[in-house]
Amino acid sequence: MISYIIENKEELIAIATAVVTAASLISAMTPNKADNKITGILLKLINWLALNVGKAKPKA
Repeated sequence: MISYIIENKEELIAIATAVVTAASLISAMTPNKADNKITGILLKLINWLALNVGKAKPKA
């Protein structure tokens, strides 16, 4: 699994970026709070996968 991630890191980063971008766009275009919640969950997941936790977390 680790070797797959290392070998395909560019594609995986591109996919993650595209998913977050699409979710953010949908959240910005629609007035309800449900999609904003989903976007927040996706961003938390991406931050966790990037090890952006504790003091490495960006200031909100």
